[in-house]
Amino acid sequence: MMFHSLRRPLLAAALSLLVLAGPALADAGFERWLAAQWPAAQAMGISRATFERETAGLEPDFSLPDLALPGKPKAPDRQAEFVQTPAAYVSDKAIASYAARGRTLAAQYRTQLAALERQFGVPGPILLAIWARETSYGGAKLSHDALRVLATQAYVGRRKEEFRSEFLAALKILDEGHVTRAGMKSSWAGAMGLTQFLPTGYLAYGVDLDGDGTANIWSNVPEALAATASLLKEKGWQSGKRWAYEITLPQGFDCTQAEPEVQRPIGEWLKRGVRIADGRRVTPAALKDEASIIMPAGPYGPAFLTPANYFVLKSYNFADLYVLYVGHLADRIEDDRPFAHDWEKIALVKTRDLEFMQKVLAREGFYAEKIDGKAGMKTRAALGAYQKANGLPVDCWPDAAVLAHMKKGG
Repeated sequence: MMFHSLRRPLLAAALSLLVLAGPALADAGFERWLAAQWPAAQAMGISRATFERETAGLEPDFSLPDLALPGKPKAPDRQAEFVQTPAAYVSDKAIASYAARGRTLAAQYRTQLAALERQFGVPGPILLAIWARETSYGGAKLSHDALRVLATQAYVGRRKEEFRSEFLAALKILDEGHVTRAGMKSSWAGAMGLTQFLPTGYLAYGVDLDGDGTANIWSNVPEALAATASLLKEKGWQSGKRWAYEITLPQGFDCTQAEPEVQRPIGEWLKRGVRIADGRRVTPAALKDEASIIMPAGPYGPAFLTPANYFVLKSYNFADLYVLYVGHLADRIEDDRPFAHDWEKIALVKTRDLEFMQKVLAREGFYAEKIDGKAGMKTRAALGAYQKANGLPVDCWPDAAVLAHMKKGG
């Protein structure tokens, strides 16, 4: 037994040294992994010449985030949507600047944007806002070799099978000549182009507008926006409908009702005392549309009615703050008005504390979702239910008071 108990730490230490030692030691395993990808690549129609050319000399990049390296603890989440307060993420200063630039671009690409809306039903301001959020209207420089990023993530990442598919799709893109390897730059997570597509997304939603045989999401603005419009249409974008309405909630509104599964027609919400806060008109047809309510900062910021298009935008990025940013920026490009309600200054609890809170909520039957340390809508509704059950003030917000109550065991 002692021999076996010693083997595990010794093995972990050896693997750690292998990673730290760099390519000279680590590449043998990576080379074997690369060679093992050929049958799947061949089945996708990728030529042997492309496979050998693009994998020759390819080495993993162990400096990337979100890798499952032996002996290395999981790094904290770097995604801004999960580590910033709503006020910081949906910064009015940044939004106003992007909106001004967006209006200039809307005029520059007026004809193309109108054509895209006719074809896909997605308004130009929504497409421009996604472009702004993803790459700062193309100003953000993507410096990573996409193939290397995807190969590394497929080899030692936390979602190996997902990234293996992306690696093979990247080889397919290169094999078909849509972009050169030098031009296939990406973010550290492998997303490419002006509006940030993973390779499988590019192959599924890329649109060749000019008939040159390729969808150029890297430097052709209309084709990059067309790919985004294509994706949103496929995910169910409803033409002529809004993404959300900022609202004022009635006195005493139960914040546990602010979650996606609680849906009512917009007209029914209005009958229950919800009021549109931003002055936008709800058309008679829209009164029948099902919508839920979200409170991204609990009672400490704006609240929103979210019909179907809100959740379509979540197919681009699942974070609610991302959707709020894109939707609000699109509104500001079209009509430059800030939120009707201000974001108050609030503090976020640490990820490990949120994980603890989710575990307590799950144990007590209030929460059945993923333990991820993120204060999403389901977590906030569960917190409200916990507060109700324990006679605490109900605001559905993960603050220090709720955390302290949980740590004391109620």
